[in-house]
This record gives sequence, C-alpha cells and structure tokens, in this order.
Amino acid sequence: MRTPVTIIGAGLGGLVLARVLHLHGIPVTVHEAEPSPTARSQGGMLDIHRHSGRLALEAAGLTDEFHGIVLPGRQAIRLLDRNGTVLFERGDDGTGGSPEVQRGELRRILLDALPAGTVHWGRKATGVRTLAGGRHEVAFADGTTAVTSLLVGADGAWSRVRALVSDAVPAYVGRSVVETCLYDADTRHPATAKAVGDGTLVALDPDRNGKWLVAHREKGGTLRAYITATGPRNRFAVTHPTSAAATTATTVAARTAATTTATAATTRLAAEYAGWVPELTALITAADTAPVLRPLYDLPAAHRWDRVPGVTLLGDAAHLSVPNGEGANLAMLDGAELGKALAAHPDDVETALAAYERALFPRGAEAAAVAGRNPTPQELIAFFTHDGRAAG
Repeated sequence: MRTPVTIIGAGLGGLVLARVLHLHGIPVTVHEAEPSPTARSQGGMLDIHRHSGRLALEAAGLTDEFHGIVLPGRQAIRLLDRNGTVLFERGDDGTGGSPEVQRGELRRILLDALPAGTVHWGRKATGVRTLAGGRHEVAFADGTTAVTSLLVGADGAWSRVRALVSDAVPAYVGRSVVETCLYDADTRHPATAKAVGDGTLVALDPDRNGKWLVAHREKGGTLRAYITATGPRNRFAVTHPTSAAATTATTVAARTAATTTATAATTRLAAEYAGWVPELTALITAADTAPVLRPLYDLPAAHRWDRVPGVTLLGDAAHLSVPNGEGANLAMLDGAELGKALAAHPDDVETALAAYERALFPRGAEAAAVAGRNPTPQELIAFFTHDGRAAG
C-alpha cells in the first residue's frame, strides 16, 4: 500500500492501528496532543476481553508482551450491597477470559512496538478541513499543519476529525463518575481493602436508585474507585491552581481554595452515600487524592455516517457511550480491524474503509445498547457468571 496513514490520537485504539499497519509495511504517522508518553497518568486497570481486546493484541503480534503485564489474581470479583453483604464472589483461578492489566503498561508495550518517531508528541489537533482531490488538512495548536490522503480520527470523545464525517456531538447523560484513590490500603485502610478483595469490587444499592461504585485493586496496595454521582456536571467539580506565573501568595491562596473546594466536593459526594457501611464510604472520605470528576457523555446509539473519501473514525470518536467495560477493548478491536482491512485492500483504500465501517457501525451500536443501564444484583450476578466484567 502506497498511501501513508495519518492517525490523530495515541490512545490504545490508535496505537493498535499503527502497530497493525507497521506489521503490514504500511507507512503511518500518529499525532498526539500530550507532550510525551509520560505526561500524565494513563488511568487504572483494564480487563482485556478475549472477544475484543485480546483479538486486537493478537493482530498486533503482542500476545506474549500482553501476558507479561497481566496482574495475577485480579480477575477476582465481589458484589456487595450498601450494607456490605456479599451477594456474589468469585476468585481468580487463572482460567477467566478477561485478564487485568494497568492501562499505562498496556500503552507502553504498544509504543515500544512501534519504530522510533512514529508518534509525534505535543501535536494537539485544533481543526480539520477537506482539500481538493480527497485530501484532508489537520491544523495543530503549534501553528503547523499536516495534509494526508488517509486520515483516521482516534482522538476520543471530543474528536476534531469527527466533524469531517458527522454533525453528532457528545451529550451529557445526567451523571458523572468521581475517581478517587487510596494508597497502601492493606496497612492504612484494612477494612476497605478487605471489602474490595483481590480484584474488582462492585457495590450497589438494591433499590436501583442510581448509586453504585466500582473499585479495583492495583499494584502496591492501591485501591482506585469510581463512584457514581447524578446531577449537573459541575456538582462535584474541583478546581486546581494552574498558572506557573502566579505569585507565591496567590499560589498559596489558590491551593487553599482548591483544598476547600475538594473538601466540599468530598462532603457532598459522601452525603449521597449516607447509610452505606464505612468500609465502602471510606473510598470517598479517606481518599488520598482529591476527587476527580469525570462527566459521562455519549453519542447517539446508532451513530453512523455516509462514506467520506479518505477519512474514518475509531473508538470513542466513532461510538462514544457510557462506560460498560467495553470502551478500551472496542477501540483496540476497531484499530485492529481497520488495519487488517487496509492491508487486505492495499490498492483500494475506499473499499477497505467501506468494509471496515460496515462492521464498525453494528459493533458500536451493540455496545451502546447495553451501556449505562442500572442493573439489578441478579443481572450483575448473571453477567459475572458468564465471565463478564464491570466498568473498565
């Protein structure tokens, strides 16, 4: 294939695509807004599903590397109610279909599998436009541009590339997730560590009032929790000082204000979970980090577009939905399937993109159809019994 591929976004889906293209000798460049691979934490745990994420890693030729970062024992699952009663529990005997890994380590093995210089860091896309001859131009925040005949938007929920194919924009779904962390939990928070168990905890209110939380055991005794919060987007928001030019007095005042805001946000969130047992609410009140608000958005469940020459989307750019354990897995599968389609039609890009999108649209719609539901304990138990996973 002689047409170089330009990917916007070095998330898991974009990197899987880049790796599959590289394996097939297809030239590829990835532009990423982050200034470096280590510019920020990549988040917590991911369970990699055999029917999606693991297939993608096989296509990328990284199965051995993947097995090297799997955390033993983390497929254990516990389902509790708000009183701490165990409704379901299953240990990790090593035979489950969704091994757990740290997201940052998964991204690292994908980056390590690409030739140096494939990813261009600090390249934040600010706009896109179509040029003559089916080419597309991407403008970046640093004032530069890139022109390409084959553009892939792997740039997430707020994709700039999406505007080339669709008028759809993400809509807030009326609730958020608040992320917290407890460090050295086995020593400092033993009751909560025991409640979480060896892998993943899901705790919910059987009254189905929209209150539930998920916690994962990470490396080094860290517990990372995601607590559901309903209402306006800014209800639990926390602000932080960001100006490096601020005076010392201003910075101190800003930090004091941020601490006060964080305390207030924590208090509001804890009030939402009043009556839950302390070992669960400690994930809110005893957190070692300020609460991080993550408002939830989605695209229309049947989001699709007419074929636009030389451009397509993958992952959240294509089928953003409320977290349901499939997001990262689907993005990787999208990347692998797109890479294979381009390799199968090296002299006919449009045939490759059309074939890819025919499978992409129903795949995204199926995932969106089950996203964001408020399940009963019985439904969750059935889900776990069939080797499913929650939130990830």
